[in-house]
Amino acid sequence: MPRTRGSADRAAGPFAARRGAGPFAAAVTGIGLVTAAGTGAGAAWHGVSDLATAPSVHPVDELAGLPCDFMYTVTDTDPKAVLGVAAQRLMDRFSQLAVIAAREAVADAGLDPSVWDSGRVAVVIGSAHGGLPFYDDQHTTLTERGARRVSPKLAPLTVVNGAASSVAMDLGVHGPSLAVSTACSSGTVAIGTAHQMLRAGACDIVVAGGAESVRSRLLIASACQMRAVSTRRDDPAAACRPFDSHRDGFVVGEGAGLLVLEHPEHARARGATVRAHVAGYGASSDAHSAVAPDPDGLGIERALRTALADADLGPDDIGHVNAHGTSTVANDLIEAAMLHRVLGEHPLVTSTKAMTGHTLGAAGGIEAALTVLALQHQLVPPTANLDAPDPAIPVDVVSKEARRGRFDCAVKTSLGFGGHNAALVLTRA
Repeated sequence: MPRTRGSADRAAGPFAARRGAGPFAAAVTGIGLVTAAGTGAGAAWHGVSDLATAPSVHPVDELAGLPCDFMYTVTDTDPKAVLGVAAQRLMDRFSQLAVIAAREAVADAGLDPSVWDSGRVAVVIGSAHGGLPFYDDQHTTLTERGARRVSPKLAPLTVVNGAASSVAMDLGVHGPSLAVSTACSSGTVAIGTAHQMLRAGACDIVVAGGAESVRSRLLIASACQMRAVSTRRDDPAAACRPFDSHRDGFVVGEGAGLLVLEHPEHARARGATVRAHVAGYGASSDAHSAVAPDPDGLGIERALRTALADADLGPDDIGHVNAHGTSTVANDLIEAAMLHRVLGEHPLVTSTKAMTGHTLGAAGGIEAALTVLALQHQLVPPTANLDAPDPAIPVDVVSKEARRGRFDCAVKTSLGFGGHNAALVLTRA
């Protein structure tokens, strides 16, 4: 059973002595998902697995007049109704989505924050941009209405650690609360950091993943100038098309994806249902460009090989990959070539971004959760909008409809601006 708050003499933790004893597999006991494909693990899974389900991607007022004026949005959840007006006003939207996902993940894990040992619980949440939309709004307020009209809540609402601190306060967590910001790999790095914390005995439970909401005119205008985003304004739902010959950029999305990770002995002691395991983690830096991936894919290859070694698994053990797959010309080709080089042709590869959008710092958390569900269902979601597969892509990308498989191990890969690479190995429970 969960322990009550412990005394300082237990700070090292009951499982700390077992660290360094070979591969370590953190137990995934809870999932929380808030996405444009659906809110809740069941709804989101259905949304990405069945292409007859239309995700919420459409023009938004904040982007009116830009070459890319559309994005994937969460429409089936009202943070004000879930959190209450007072709490909602003290959080930027990315933090609101994180709290909703965290509550779901903790409930899914069968944990009760009122009785757990809160000093042995940690929160690690990644975000690339934090509360950027509120920052944009307040800058407009400053220039148009003067300094006296600027909100005193600007700093706490816009900082990247806002989601982590909001979740910690909402759940009453007294262990470490950390924010990770490694661009689009933030959510994956957050889960990898949680894995390392559990292995080191720093905590027994970690709520980890990513959250993002960037309805920011300034950011999207810049992305348009970079030619990083799709400009298919005539058909927004078909604009994001990973691994397709006609891909022309990603489409931004918002959302949150969080996992409850536990030390396996803690999960066993309380009789928890384990959905899957995080068995390996690797990270690396390209040291190449602020915006472009290493053209040879050596950085993400290093991260993936490190994760495999951390899990004590080989390439032939991997049956499924949830790829970063952004729908940009260079990224998809570089990543696919790397996957083929390391894992060969046998893994079933997908990118779920065409159903969720590219949620930037939240992507790794959302997609790791979907990978857990793929392991549980033994089903690989299709890559939506893959109508004309790029013949230069050398891996088996699932398209048109979900594909059944038999796989005990899967990989989640992430790449981020600045050359931040990360990979997770997840295994079936």
